[in-house]
Amino acid sequence: MYQSDNWTEFILDRPMSHAPGEVFNYANGNPDLVSAIITRLTGKLAEDYAREKLFEPLGITDWHWQREPEGLSIGDGMLALLPRDMAKIGYLYLRHGQWVGQQMLPPGWADVLNHKLVNMHASKDPNLSYSNFMWVFPDKHAFMANGLHGQLITVFPDLDVVAVTTAREHVQRGALIDGVAAAAKSDSALPPNPEAAERLALAIKDAAVEKPTAVGPTPELASAISGKTYKFPENDLGLKSVTLFLTGPNPHLEYELALKYPPNSSVAYVAPIGLDGFFRLGSPTLSGINPGHIPALKGTWLNGQTFEVDSEDLGQGRKTRYRFSFDGAKLNFHLTAEESMDISIDGERSDSP
Repeated sequence: MYQSDNWTEFILDRPMSHAPGEVFNYANGNPDLVSAIITRLTGKLAEDYAREKLFEPLGITDWHWQREPEGLSIGDGMLALLPRDMAKIGYLYLRHGQWVGQQMLPPGWADVLNHKLVNMHASKDPNLSYSNFMWVFPDKHAFMANGLHGQLITVFPDLDVVAVTTAREHVQRGALIDGVAAAAKSDSALPPNPEAAERLALAIKDAAVEKPTAVGPTPELASAISGKTYKFPENDLGLKSVTLFLTGPNPHLEYELALKYPPNSSVAYVAPIGLDGFFRLGSPTLSGINPGHIPALKGTWLNGQTFEVDSEDLGQGRKTRYRFSFDGAKLNFHLTAEESMDISIDGERSDSP
């Protein structure tokens, strides 16, 4: 779907694998259809409809919502919100769809635990269920909006609590629910604890400061490969070429990716690399596939032939590691990422005989 230039058409062209209601299948195509339906019914993008009906009444003013190739708001995700604004949406559900006396959601819609639930048959949690795009834990009396890499809005109706997390990696949802529930020990507000508040403030301040990682010595090979383009045969990543610039005043990485639509087309990206143990931030306009997100990269030489780059996508949380192993005119490119992605591709310098 993501490699198609018309997601709605792609989804509707898929055959039904089972009759509706027979088998649970989590599929990003379903909410993308909902986005298309909202636009068809209202004449507005889902983002514009949400601005009018949800964001403005809740006082949400800062967000970024990506669009698919058709120009529609992506339905399956890619809406970036501040944690406080995520909490407002959770609070709207906690208060049965009411906000400052206004009934913003149809009566009963926000009472997720009372909805008809569909068991997801999850191997790690046999009780995990689903309802109207919410992940439901009926045995724990909680439900959540589950975003990419641990961006969660969790609602605890019995405890009168909404918990929001932002993370860069997968969060153990059951453990999170148990931890928050165990921490709610009082029916009323606890007395002030200045000492604990100060410790928390210091911990937050410390976490906001980047700590440098170790950097290996720069080998002679760095100047030999800097500025040289290495090309790759057709591969699953669509990676066509890579060029590292490591000896000048502005170290950076340039790479070209093949596109399936239009056929035989490609796009080139650029991202700076920190060589001093600190990340260098790119421009949101250079983040390519993820507009509005900021690439951050840093690299080091592991030995005389191997250069490694750690990459993070600020705004999405995705962490990726690239390893470049050089052998004469040949290059082995190895990518490891979250969710068990592990890909190795062999390439060759374009100016080699």
